[in-house]
Amino acid sequence: MRDDVAPAAAPTRRGQRHLLWLGLLAIAAVLVSLGLGRFSLPPGTVLRILLSHVLPIEAGWPRTAEIALMQVRLPRIGVAMLVGASLATGGAACQGVFRNPLVSPFVLGVSAGAGFGAALAILLDGGALAVQVSAFGFAALATFCTSLLGRAYRGNRTLVLVLSGIIVGSMFTALLGLLKYSADPENKLPVIEYWLLGSLSGVRAPTFWTLLAINAPLLALLLALRWRLNLLAMGDEAASALGVRVGLERALQLGLATALASSAVAVCGLVGWVGLVVPHLGRLLVGADHDRLLPATLLMGGTFLLLVDTLARSLSSAEIPLGIVTSLVGAPVFAVMLLRGEKAWS
Repeated sequence: MRDDVAPAAAPTRRGQRHLLWLGLLAIAAVLVSLGLGRFSLPPGTVLRILLSHVLPIEAGWPRTAEIALMQVRLPRIGVAMLVGASLATGGAACQGVFRNPLVSPFVLGVSAGAGFGAALAILLDGGALAVQVSAFGFAALATFCTSLLGRAYRGNRTLVLVLSGIIVGSMFTALLGLLKYSADPENKLPVIEYWLLGSLSGVRAPTFWTLLAINAPLLALLLALRWRLNLLAMGDEAASALGVRVGLERALQLGLATALASSAVAVCGLVGWVGLVVPHLGRLLVGADHDRLLPATLLMGGTFLLLVDTLARSLSSAEIPLGIVTSLVGAPVFAVMLLRGEKAWS
């Protein structure tokens, strides 16, 4: 009996240890990020300020330090973790559905639709909320158009869906170019370009609570259904033989993934590569079993984007856009993935 159980139990224990270490790494990254920035705070001061909100600790720090920590950095860190977790987990789900490690929710037109929606709201003098709502709405519209176009063609459903996403993304990219061409080059165009590069500089507490209310249930549902991705990864015929309604299951998983990605993009702009690279690194760490992979990518994605955002706001007085930093990291990793070929999905 022991010989039969040991081989299956060992990978489970290793996966649990990896998840534990990833959780501890995420906590450490949060504590480090709270103290870093143009206004640095010692770790001891950070802990005392945090504890003072639950324990009767006398304030021995400047009021400006508490404001910077509680009203600026803490919400921003929370949003960075949520956005990174949403993009990475959605990317892992898409790759599981497609059985291909080189796809992400952005393949379905999410980024192009969100970029067009945000540019349109900026051009119409909309505020921050209008930009986020418009970006989310057009990202959802792009996903719907991709799905609708994919149903209109016969053949390999996965390939057709990817090609449909490329078509819809190209259309929204062209429309975005038209908006940029007609925008005021002194006022509107710089704002549009900066949003497209991605940033968390304007994030405050209301943004965090709104994103948490939207994405936490989506993440919880996707994690609860993660074992069903293992059935889809077996192939359509094998999954159907086990009683899975493949079309409905695929639509549900892709719907959750794109909703997570579009809501994240609506908050911080276009931040690429997270949903593509982090799931691949997660597979290298914990394997391709989605029971372990999705929790791992959630923790890794949140930690990765938090560290990237901390670098972006700490390296220079002029904050570096997130999209630039994630591209600098993601592009070399993607090149390695291409060189590995099919081995990347083992």
